[in-house]
Amino acid sequence: MSVALEHVWNAIDPIRLRQTLMEMIDIYSPSGKEEDIQLYLEERLVATGIPVRRQIVEGERYNLITTMGQGEPSLYFVGHVDTVTAWDIDKYTAVEEWGVVRGLGSADMKGGCAAMVEAWLALATLAEEQRPTLGLLLVVGEEENGDGSSRFLAEQCPDWAIIGEPTSLRPAFNHYGYMEIALVTLGRRIHSSLPELGHNAIESMLRVLLQIERSPLFAQQPSKLVYSIREMSSSRAGFVVPDRCDTWIDLHLSPDVQPATVRAELEQTLTHARQTIKGLSLEARFDFESGGYELPLNNPLMVALEDIFPRLNLPLQFVPFRSHSDGNLFYQAGSKPLILGPGSLETAHTSEEQTSLTEVEAAARIYAALALACPHTDHHQEPVR
Repeated sequence: MSVALEHVWNAIDPIRLRQTLMEMIDIYSPSGKEEDIQLYLEERLVATGIPVRRQIVEGERYNLITTMGQGEPSLYFVGHVDTVTAWDIDKYTAVEEWGVVRGLGSADMKGGCAAMVEAWLALATLAEEQRPTLGLLLVVGEEENGDGSSRFLAEQCPDWAIIGEPTSLRPAFNHYGYMEIALVTLGRRIHSSLPELGHNAIESMLRVLLQIERSPLFAQQPSKLVYSIREMSSSRAGFVVPDRCDTWIDLHLSPDVQPATVRAELEQTLTHARQTIKGLSLEARFDFESGGYELPLNNPLMVALEDIFPRLNLPLQFVPFRSHSDGNLFYQAGSKPLILGPGSLETAHTSEEQTSLTEVEAAARIYAALALACPHTDHHQEPVR
């Protein structure tokens, strides 16, 4: 172990880290309302004496950016501070029991952010000439449209990014793509006792969804394409046959499945549905699509991980990241993102969301070691526009 790494690992403070995590969770920060948590984190970071910059995204919303070392960093720690909306506004706060921390954002991804901040604070205790050339980016808006990362990438694009999404500390160089489809069926409203005189938009939607599910597109291995009906709603007024039904579908695609191919096949299925379902009035929108990626494993982060994980007595196991994240945006802009963080997707966005203090502390040690181990150059890519 190098002298610098030993110094930094000794500087990581589990008590301070726990406090940061618990206080971050206690600050309600759904997408669009991130100012309070950014003020909290800004105060934490300014204490190091290293300048922190606010990057305005819109209105009162801003990213936090800070850098150390010489020159422009080719490696950034990246974390999003926003969460989904609370499932229960009275029960989103942090609760710890036997080292397990529960609460909104504990896994996605305030655990990762707290670990990155702790790693940063520990690295800042090095003499200036010993500090790695490194950036820390805390963004808003990831849970909605990624506007925080998009704003950053419009200005610069680092060679590498480590994004602290929950992977149970299993590195993900392989990232799924994502598509979001909105469907609307229209019908004719009538009193519910006379359904034969109306047209039920929900029944039409169910028939459309059955045709989608039976499409050859979904005959391939489930690991290639993950299909999820995320939300469905209909007109609620009165004791009537509904005249509108809205459905949102999520598709997660393995890196070798192209969104354009999936869209073309789905459009054919929807055309067939219009031709075969009696009285169908269907609107379809492909609201978002982003391809996945798979980074080669012969890279400097991989070399560093092979040294770091045995030191922490952790198994080095690789997984694909099956959700959408800002990693897709960084890759499209020309960066190489590694997804690696405490907590797991299994509990994220649920009332059982949780992470462990042990994993969060290990994440802080991994991040710090990666920052010290990886070579940094002044080579800097222009963003792809």
